[in-house]
Amino acid sequence: MPKQKAVAAALKELRAFGLALPGTGLKSPWPGHLDLAVKDKTFAYLSVEGEPFSISCKLPRSNALALALPFTEPTEYGLGRSGWVTAKVPDGEEIPLALFKAWIEESYRAQAPKKLGAALDAKPAAAATKTVKPRRAPKNKPKKSARA
Repeated sequence: MPKQKAVAAALKELRAFGLALPGTGLKSPWPGHLDLAVKDKTFAYLSVEGEPFSISCKLPRSNALALALPFTEPTEYGLGRSGWVTAKVPDGEEIPLALFKAWIEESYRAQAPKKLGAALDAKPAAAATKTVKPRRAPKNKPKKSARA
C-alpha cells in the first residue's frame, strides 16, 4: 500500500475510533487539522489527508513512556508542559494504531467531563443481562377494628 494511502487509512480509523467515544465531534481550528473534541475541548490533534502523519494527545499517565519513543516529542506551543505529546511516524514505518487508540482514549479521559469518562467504564453487556425482579413486599394484614 502506498504511503499516502496508509496514512489516509490510519487517520480515518483513528478519527472513527475517537468519534465513537461519548459526546465527541470534529473540530478544525485552523487549516491542516481535523481534530477530535469533547464538549469543545480538543483531546486529539490529527493531521489531514495529504499531510505527513501527526497526532498529538494529552497523556497525563503515560507521558514519560510516550516521550521515550523515537518518533515523539513534547507538543509545541507550550502544550508539552501540560502533558501533551506529539508523534510523527517517519515515512515507510508502520503506524502503531493500537498505541494511538490508547493515547486517544487516555487523552479523552483527561479532557472529558467526568460523567462522559465514566460512561466508558459502563459495561455494554449489562443491558443484555437478565433483569432480577424485586421481591414483593408482604401484604399488609388488615388492622383489627377498635369495635371489639
